[in-house]
Amino acid sequence: MSEGEEIATKIAALGADIAAAKKAEKPKEEWEPILKEMLDLKAKYKEVTGNDYGPPKKEKAKKQPEQQSQGPSEKNKEKNAEKARKKAEKEAKKKAQREERERREREKRDRLAGVGQNNFGDTKLVQSHHVTDTVWTGIQDLEPSLAGQSVTIRGHVHTSRSVGKGVFVLVRSALYSVQAVCFESEEVSKDMIKYVATLPSESVVDVVGTVTVPDQPVDSATQKLVEISITKFHCVSKTCAPMPFLMEDACRPDCGKETDVGEYTGEEKASEDGLVRVGQEVRLDNRWLDLRTPANQSIFRIESMVGHLFRENLMKKGFVEIHTPKLIGGASEGGSEVFKLDYFGQEACLAMSPQLHKQMTAACSGFERVFETGPVFRAENSNTRRHLCEFTGMDLEMAIHEHYDEVLEVFSDLFIYIFDGLNERCKSELERVREQHPFEDLKYCRPTLKISYAEGCKLLREAGIDQDDYEDLSTKNEKKLGEIVREKYDTDFFFMDKYPLAVRPFYTMPCPENPKLSNSFDFFIRGQEILSGAQRIHEPDLIEERAKAWDIPLEDIKSYVDSFRHGAMPHGGGGIGLERVVMLFLGLPNIRKSAWFPRDPKRIAP
Repeated sequence: MSEGEEIATKIAALGADIAAAKKAEKPKEEWEPILKEMLDLKAKYKEVTGNDYGPPKKEKAKKQPEQQSQGPSEKNKEKNAEKARKKAEKEAKKKAQREERERREREKRDRLAGVGQNNFGDTKLVQSHHVTDTVWTGIQDLEPSLAGQSVTIRGHVHTSRSVGKGVFVLVRSALYSVQAVCFESEEVSKDMIKYVATLPSESVVDVVGTVTVPDQPVDSATQKLVEISITKFHCVSKTCAPMPFLMEDACRPDCGKETDVGEYTGEEKASEDGLVRVGQEVRLDNRWLDLRTPANQSIFRIESMVGHLFRENLMKKGFVEIHTPKLIGGASEGGSEVFKLDYFGQEACLAMSPQLHKQMTAACSGFERVFETGPVFRAENSNTRRHLCEFTGMDLEMAIHEHYDEVLEVFSDLFIYIFDGLNERCKSELERVREQHPFEDLKYCRPTLKISYAEGCKLLREAGIDQDDYEDLSTKNEKKLGEIVREKYDTDFFFMDKYPLAVRPFYTMPCPENPKLSNSFDFFIRGQEILSGAQRIHEPDLIEERAKAWDIPLEDIKSYVDSFRHGAMPHGGGGIGLERVVMLFLGLPNIRKSAWFPRDPKRIAP
């Protein structure tokens, strides 16, 4: 007997023992050693024989070749051939019909898309391949004096509607829109009419046509006194995704007035008039589309003008524009609500304001009058209608000679200059905002109304509201004070000074007459704060004393304090929130309406 056969015999015997143990229902612990021995033998069997232990595999039975059947008879051959010929003819006919149908459909698609046509269709990709001699006309420049002239315009398809054998299409560019018309004629085919009528809304189009003067003003367009009779119509960029909302709905005037204070949840209420309106969150999710509405186009042009007027006024007064870092060590004002980050192993944060650096440049570096426009970051979990985690700060700082009233005069003149400038330079934009978001013109005095903090508290108490002279104003009380001031002084814009020292930042100069008060101030529009400022401390010892009172580690502000050790100008200044100024000037109910791409605790995109 060979070695392999001996091993196989042992394996079989052990297998029988295991089977007997299992049949006798013996515990596994008793026969498990036998199983291990058998497995070891199987491994040895394979090592010796080169094969796995077990019965040989059965060979598959070979399929017997079928006995060849006798071939078809001559008669059957002819019949089969005739049958195959008819089938081939039928398939060829089907193929020809299919190809003809596909050809007609392709020709129809090409015809409707303007393929091969000179006066309508999709343009080639604008890839800066060449420059033509085309003279472009802005929609805003279309007026009756151009009647009879051919013009070329570009814009978005706002709306289109078919009427009989014609089509009306409203073309919009930025703030302006014009109605273009097209009727079937020798020059204008039925296919061209269909192409214009079926183009998706918001597609970008080039329109060539003759300026005409309609019998009646076109109420749906900004250029009411003209129309364009279309001769050529081409699509530059076609809308290829479903619209999240209709632009008509996004442009619809507000139904009622929302509150501009309190919590913001993003929840929308159904319109009382039953018309469809686009909610704020849907707008912000699709901000690139929302910004196309005439109201938003106007809001942000007005916001741009605020920034321009801010710079213009201060440059005339000898101010220098500065650019300060937004990555800093510690916190700008000693607060805890900052966005912290790792700066190559060091603790750092995003600046809450340019406060410390604008003081350095104005009071310690010889520039004396400085301003900055830039981002400001606040890590406040405030889900309100007037707070953002990132906003645009407009800051100024200036040296003073004797009294911080010098700063107040600059701010008063600055705001009057901005308000006058908006009313003079943005008349059409203001009206476009008012069409969708009705508001009353801002009332303001010359010079700006000034009351003390104590006087403001007294006005509140006289109105039956509990307000202590040394407690900070709540948002509700600020709003109420704005209403009282408007009724008493006929102004929406005012400022208060001499705030309690305990509610102001550590670098605020204490009041010389009352150590509980400070040389600080806030400006208000429609009962909401838009600026906070003060005279700053310029003596390093007093800065350190106030920092300790606020429990601010001196090492965190060492470079700031050191900048005052080599002679510093007495100085003061303040910071303005751009988005809040625009929001309140226009009477908007939510600061998200005046922020390009808002950042709040719940939104960081788009």
